Amino acid sequence: MVKEDVKSIYDRMDDFESKEIVVAGWVKSCRTNGKFGFIELADGTCFKTLQIFFEKEKISNFDIIEKLNTGSSIKCKGNIVLTPENKQPFELRADVIDVINATDNEYPLQKKRHSLEFLREIAYLRPRANLFNAVFRVRSKLAFILHEFFEQKGFVHVHTPLLTSSDCEGGSDLFRVTTQNIYDESKKFEPEDELFGKKVYLSPTGQLEGEACAFAFGKIYTFGPSFRAENSNTTRHVNEFWHLEPEVCFMDLEGLMDLEEEMMKFIMTKILERCPDEMKFFNEFVDKSLLERLNNVISSDFGKITYTEAIEILKKNNDKFDFPVEWGCDIQTEHERYLSEVVFKRPVFVTDYPKEIKAFYMKQNEDGKTVRACDLLFPGIGEVTGGSERETDYDKLLNHMKTLNLKEEDYWWYLNLRKFGSVEHSGFGLGFERILMYITGVSNIRDVILFPRTPNNCEF
Repeated sequence: MVKEDVKSIYDRMDDFESKEIVVAGWVKSCRTNGKFGFIELADGTCFKTLQIFFEKEKISNFDIIEKLNTGSSIKCKGNIVLTPENKQPFELRADVIDVINATDNEYPLQKKRHSLEFLREIAYLRPRANLFNAVFRVRSKLAFILHEFFEQKGFVHVHTPLLTSSDCEGGSDLFRVTTQNIYDESKKFEPEDELFGKKVYLSPTGQLEGEACAFAFGKIYTFGPSFRAENSNTTRHVNEFWHLEPEVCFMDLEGLMDLEEEMMKFIMTKILERCPDEMKFFNEFVDKSLLERLNNVISSDFGKITYTEAIEILKKNNDKFDFPVEWGCDIQTEHERYLSEVVFKRPVFVTDYPKEIKAFYMKQNEDGKTVRACDLLFPGIGEVTGGSERETDYDKLLNHMKTLNLKEEDYWWYLNLRKFGSVEHSGFGLGFERILMYITGVSNIRDVILFPRTPNNCEF
């Protein structure tokens, strides 16, 4: 007989009533009283589990089954019986239970609750824990929903390279990629001897290449891994993360903020619709205000404030911050959260930052001091996106690059985009893990990515 998925049984339980089926999966728990017992079985097809009822008089290997540990894999044949009066709407009455692989007492994920720190040490097993099972299900669904949003909007999905010879952010710590024998101390580490004839790095962004594609397709987005070699151990930073970056021609800053707001409301609405079991779990065990918070985002109009206005508000409350602010400084997470949680009590865009603290490609305002940038701040987390209009003036872009000591020869093709049919265009970057943190209520970025890459951590 063909194995049935647990999800299929939940979706069409009436079709399975009294039907003999085969299921297979992993034991979440097993409890018996010597005459009969219950197994909670997960097969990975949905967040819910299947309850299996087994009796000693029916199961020939009862003495083996009643000693099964959590994590053991089994295959079971029996009949589905509807149980609407019980907590589970149905259960499987087993006739045969075959043990595929039995775990021993050394299996780390026993029924007791484990700390997140401990689970990070066994990252290869933690997707089996309820929290991470739910997180990675939502992660999968969220990625699909983002693709769905941009597909409906007529965007073209482009795949930008992971190897680069330039630094889009103008100062990010980069991972050097080399083909040279770094262990041979007798040889110099010469760029011209590299496979590509120059220094090459893992890319921190696909934006520059994305802009090139936007001038062909009008609306594009990239979605893939990015790499930054910051030696940071905060709850919001990892060295390898996923990045969504749209670029849109004929769009100004106002249009960009409208697009971001629409996207955020779309993805949160769809996640609540398509992941009800996981979201209920997060609301019960991770953050009891989660569903209320997400619904508040969906129903709210996002706020807008200029950087200068924000600094004036923050300066009046400098005594509340670890890092007092002045005009020209970068806004820290504590300031972002204060603006979104205390001042606006909803998501808020901060616009028109000083050009010295933003990337070289952002369009300069006429005041000569600020750029047409926007950061979207969320309560509880701070910045989730950063975007801007892009500079379209060749000379302004080149001059600003020179002030930042960026080499013209590294960006010649990017500069040429301003000569060959340049148009008004804008884009933003969304840190995928950061918005996933907000949606799940999980407070550490290491717990929303499968195998986090952080300083001193690249084991799995």
